[in-house]
Amino acid sequence: MTHQVRTCVFPVAGLGTRFLPATKAVPKEMLPVVDKPLIQYGVEEAVSAGLTRICLINGRHKQAIENHFDRNVELEQQIAGSAKVELLEGINSLIDKCQVTSIRQLQAKGLGHAIGCAEPLVGNEPFAVLLPDDLCVNSEGESVLAQMVALYEQYQCSIVAIEEVPMDQVDKYGVIAGEEEAPGIYRIRSMVEKPAQSEAPSNLAIIGRYLLTPDIFELIATTAPGKGGEIQITDALLKQAQQGRVIGYKFQGRRFDCGSVPGYVEATNYCFDNFYR
Repeated sequence: MTHQVRTCVFPVAGLGTRFLPATKAVPKEMLPVVDKPLIQYGVEEAVSAGLTRICLINGRHKQAIENHFDRNVELEQQIAGSAKVELLEGINSLIDKCQVTSIRQLQAKGLGHAIGCAEPLVGNEPFAVLLPDDLCVNSEGESVLAQMVALYEQYQCSIVAIEEVPMDQVDKYGVIAGEEEAPGIYRIRSMVEKPAQSEAPSNLAIIGRYLLTPDIFELIATTAPGKGGEIQITDALLKQAQQGRVIGYKFQGRRFDCGSVPGYVEATNYCFDNFYR
């Protein structure tokens, strides 16, 4: 029996040290790209794909993220009757379309550990994972997550979004190798977390979109710390690929690495030019 994909997990417990001092008191996910915080773009993408159960894997001092997805009655009363009311229509409509829950990641043990923390909220269902640092847009069609949900309905296995990156940047990503079974669809045979250029199996890098089957939780639980002493989702996915099937999907659209200052500026300029002029 197959299950509908309903849940999207957002690992947001990180400290955002690459953006200090801006992120000293403000979560990096709340940094605005024009007039919306990064996290809102991600939740909008999830909801557009039919994923209305939003699960935040949160950390200390990051209540601002949860507050953003709650109504602010005092603010709404203050601006009632003014033109500013329409500025809140987008976020209020989004709040009405989804259910946001949060669970605390008590220790920073890596992305695999953060995803594992979601098991009590996800249960025995397939689910998506979205890293809001990667802002993805597709002006010509469906969002990246919507594309992946459609692909899951066909393949019924875990899927990771991939894109080609320059070889001198492979050490920033999980990198896959495998056979291209259909245009843009790879059956993964190997996967390495942040390899040196000389050790990279390809230049196909995993970006911050995953669609995972629930057996990943058991695999995460039995995965030892890897690169950087952290529990890597890449290592758990490699075991899943060896035991069954994991697909790498070259998505349609464009990704901006908003975890870096140049990527964040590029995303801001793109969004302003395409959505606000």
